[in-house]
Amino acid sequence: MKSLKTGDQVPYFSLKDQDGNILEISEYLGKKKLVIFFYPQDGSLNCTREACYFRDLSDVFEEADAIVIGISSQSVESHKEFSEKNRLKYALLSDTGNYVRKLFGVPGKVFGLIPGRVTYVADRSGKIVYIFDSQTETQRHADEALKICLLLKKTDKTNI
Repeated sequence: MKSLKTGDQVPYFSLKDQDGNILEISEYLGKKKLVIFFYPQDGSLNCTREACYFRDLSDVFEEADAIVIGISSQSVESHKEFSEKNRLKYALLSDTGNYVRKLFGVPGKVFGLIPGRVTYVADRSGKIVYIFDSQTETQRHADEALKICLLLKKTDKTNI
């Protein structure tokens, strides 16, 4: 499995969100910066910390003109429950067959037994500009992504 690198384009995909609606990534290309974070499992301690921290920073991501999307292999129903329980303000996509995880080349951890935790930041064109891979530094995923989105926002203003 080949992992995406900075400079690569976000691959086209569509998945159902926690409400059962299909999210087509192509609808956001050219319009928003993308923060796509892959996480292992709804409801686990570290995944809940990560998801809630992204939630807590959601207004700042919005000000940076970025959309946050979480992806894991749990069902739409699991995502719905997780989202409602934690008052998440962004889409959680159900990748039950790990199709999109494989498209991105997100590596598994502990001999492939645990799905990897990787965050990708893409500019408006869909070019990946930053990747953060850490199984344990859960809140740093949002911090790093936000830092890059804010840098991109400054660049957006200087290129107007």
